[in-house]
Amino acid sequence: MSRSAAGPRPAGALSGAYRALTLGILAIITCSAFEAMAVTTAMPVVAQELSSGAGYGLAFSMYLTASLLGTVVAGSRCDVQGPRPSLAAGMVLMTAGLVMSALAGEFWLVTAGRAVSGLGGGAMIVAVYVIIGEIYPPALQPVVFGWLATAWILPSMIGPLAAGLLAQYVSWRWVFAAVIPVVLAAYLMIWPRIRSLGPPQDPVLDPTLGRRRALWGSLLAAAVFVAQWAGNEAAVASGSSRVLLGAAAVAGALTAGAALSRLLPAGTLRLARGLPSVIATRGLLSAGFVAAEAFLPLMLLETRGVDPATAGLALTAGAVGWAVGSFLQARARGHRHRMLVTGASVLAAAVGGTGLLTAPSVPFWVIVVVWSFAGAAMGLALSSTSVMVLALSTSADRGRNSASLQISDQLGAVAGTAAAGILFALLHNPSASGQTGVYSVIWLVLALFACLGILSGARSAIVTPNTGKVPFTA
Repeated sequence: MSRSAAGPRPAGALSGAYRALTLGILAIITCSAFEAMAVTTAMPVVAQELSSGAGYGLAFSMYLTASLLGTVVAGSRCDVQGPRPSLAAGMVLMTAGLVMSALAGEFWLVTAGRAVSGLGGGAMIVAVYVIIGEIYPPALQPVVFGWLATAWILPSMIGPLAAGLLAQYVSWRWVFAAVIPVVLAAYLMIWPRIRSLGPPQDPVLDPTLGRRRALWGSLLAAAVFVAQWAGNEAAVASGSSRVLLGAAAVAGALTAGAALSRLLPAGTLRLARGLPSVIATRGLLSAGFVAAEAFLPLMLLETRGVDPATAGLALTAGAVGWAVGSFLQARARGHRHRMLVTGASVLAAAVGGTGLLTAPSVPFWVIVVVWSFAGAAMGLALSSTSVMVLALSTSADRGRNSASLQISDQLGAVAGTAAAGILFALLHNPSASGQTGVYSVIWLVLALFACLGILSGARSAIVTPNTGKVPFTA
């Protein structure tokens, strides 16, 4: 199943045969991590300068919405052409989106730039997953996924602080512009090692499958956009306009559900055992974590008056916790589904706990500690979902299953962020101060996603009919 160069299998992911590839993949993830951490920290300043209004959440969710389409298309292309074309297209699109956001003069242009970057990011992540599945032996894959989370450490340490300082003392535009050379450098590092990779060795049974998935992916992205845009507008509208916009949001959500059922493995939406529940768990946990983190800096700036650089410390704690959790899962022994249950349980407690700690009287360091546990829960659970999906895939469906995992991840984050954005637009009063209760409601609602993740994590166990045992262990 591996198409790496012939010869004795190396001892580790940084041995001679894998070193260049491993460092290149880590550079790609580091680039994505820097952008995610920096943009989250700087976005309150961008929204204030460009007057975002009720559309603050769209700047985050549109990136993820566009990633859905990029993920679907890249997954199908990888199964037919291999990962190289998707990696190249992703690099071009992500760079173009960063340029658009850096030069934007209105907030909607920032949102549009984020959408273009999302297309590229979705394509690149699927390509990376396929590359890992194609080249690394199964024994090294948990280690590599653990290192992918570790690649968040440096950007999580310097990203929020650097972004906060840039936004506060120079310009938020450099938060986007500074990532561009990192994208290009990451691409140049990985390309020489994978340029010999071609199409999968196993033939695709249905050559029209890729086109159908691309159409369903386009419908899904369009429906999600309609649902979140209409929902945000309905929250600030009144009378008949609110009714019409609300109906459009519901129609978009129903259409998205219909399209999603064609893109994910059968049984995912009803939490069927095995692979479907693994993929569902990924989406539920992302819904709770990503949305809660998107509003964390805004809460700290608005209710406590801290500067952007200080607010970024909470995100740093979450990212470091994520790396620690992923490090632990790479060395843990036991059934993988138990890591999903443990991670979901800790995340539900951390997100819900953050919702109860919004009062200014709560010390800032308490929020930092709690959010580090949220990050650790994600590192433990999400890295495990990646390992489980690759273990349950063949070379013929590795791209589709990797894309399904990313679709669930991104759509979960979109759903959570959209729900949080609608609640924010509905409950928040820009002319009033404080309003800690608004953020408490948002995070307590988001904790419910993690609670559902406990159930889906338990159902991700793969039970054999004859023995009743779960054969897949760490």
